[in-house]
Amino acid sequence: MHQTGAVPLVLAGAPIGRADDASPRLVAALASADVVAAEDTRRLQRLCADLGVVLSGRVVSYFDGNEAQRTASLLEALHAGERVVVVTDAGMPTVSDPGYRLVVAAVEQGLPVTCVPGPSAVTTALAVSGLPTDRFCFEGFLPRKPGERRARLAGLQAERRTCVLFEAPHRLADALADMAAVLGPERRAVVCRELTKTYEEVVRGTLPELADWAAAGVRGEVTLVLEGAAEPAVDSTPSELVRLVGVREAAGLTRKEALAAVAAETGVPRSTVYDAVVAAKHAAR
Repeated sequence: MHQTGAVPLVLAGAPIGRADDASPRLVAALASADVVAAEDTRRLQRLCADLGVVLSGRVVSYFDGNEAQRTASLLEALHAGERVVVVTDAGMPTVSDPGYRLVVAAVEQGLPVTCVPGPSAVTTALAVSGLPTDRFCFEGFLPRKPGERRARLAGLQAERRTCVLFEAPHRLADALADMAAVLGPERRAVVCRELTKTYEEVVRGTLPELADWAAAGVRGEVTLVLEGAAEPAVDSTPSELVRLVGVREAAGLTRKEALAAVAAETGVPRSTVYDAVVAAKHAAR
């Protein structure tokens, strides 16, 4: 439980490209903050200039290199009743960006945490990708070393959800080539570059096609949307249908329930499943 009446830690989503995508709440949060913890203080100043925000609080840098040691002082500020706002260069703090350590520490100490929502490269890329959006996962950045990257990709071979990843532009071609090798040449993907910015580009294709395209060089912020694995082929032979029914009956389903479950799983008509079970029963006599 969080402390009653405590001032919440504020995670502020920043525009991923266009300053005019900023919400009025972001403007208000920055203007009223006692402390702004920024991933890049110069980019924060540029954003504030674009938004017409005058910062009255103090600004501290808060990035990967100093996140661990600076978290303690930000917690002290929160305990002292100061309003601390965390803002990254673009998108939402904690999502492949600084802020996670501070959120965990605040939660452990009973301090409330709230969010000023804003644009996200993850959901923006997913929305424009044309790939299924009903179920998806986020993998962040792939490992830099080829062997570790391929091992991570191997873990995604059977993942049927659409997957969103970040990748550095200078590693994109190699990453796409590894994806094609590990996940197969038929898998589709979408490269979203410079989302919402002047030179926004969305390129769709199979993994080998995209690897060839990226080989010429890519610049800017990159978000990659990967098609999920295809549904595994279903063995609908009579012997397999009988086995699946037996497994479900052994688990406690009635014969009627087991027939219906196997028909739904395999796409085979219930009457066909029933006939296979009956035939197997007669053959066993």
